Amino acid sequence: MSIIQDSPLTRKLSAFVALSDAELAVLDRLHQRRRSFVAGRDLVHQGQSDQAAYILSEGWVCSYKIQPDGSRQIVDFQIPGDFLGLRSVLLHTSDHSIEPVVDIQAAEVLASDLLEAFAHTPRLAMAVLWAVSRDEAMVVEHLVCIGRRDANARMAHFLLELGVRLALVGMGSKAGYDCPLTQYHLADALGLSAVHVNRVLRQLREAGLVTFRDGHVTFDDYERLVALADFDPAYLDQTGPLLK
Repeated sequence: MSIIQDSPLTRKLSAFVALSDAELAVLDRLHQRRRSFVAGRDLVHQGQSDQAAYILSEGWVCSYKIQPDGSRQIVDFQIPGDFLGLRSVLLHTSDHSIEPVVDIQAAEVLASDLLEAFAHTPRLAMAVLWAVSRDEAMVVEHLVCIGRRDANARMAHFLLELGVRLALVGMGSKAGYDCPLTQYHLADALGLSAVHVNRVLRQLREAGLVTFRDGHVTFDDYERLVALADFDPAYLDQTGPLLK
């Protein structure tokens, strides 16, 4: 049981509910079909049906849509503790593709597994609903970022959000975090060109706010970066369990 207690998904859901031993046992069963996937090869394709969901245990993943002109819009990045493809299970058809950014480890979860787990542990079902609602809140913030924030504030907000998300699963802090994303990933996520991303990162670094170098994000002045981005982490809703 100690392994599942320390898993990223348990850490994440514990921000909403204090999980009982019975609920932890159900989570442990959901992690039984462990699989490995290599970077750069989609594990879910846009338009694919009859797809399993996954619980990401190790590595980073991006969710994206391909436009008619061949360009890519990254919708979000998933980190350990996140569900992958949950909508494609509930809606039958995936509305986006999922690609590992690095080699990953994930547990395959069938629709029948989820239904059985939710039937026996309604508090766990509520915790997963909380996680899905939190993801929706992040999508709203991403829309605001792309539509209304300038490039510097957009980048700052994105890096701060990732830091808060990673801190929840023990992989980040206000000092910084490891990050495998390239400037092309950032460009496709933030609606910028790779050249513009490079310029923005340089400006933020030279302003003494944040440094993204060699796969690591360092917050040089966290509070000033928060002010620049007008970043309020309340939408991430991870101040403590609501259900005891």
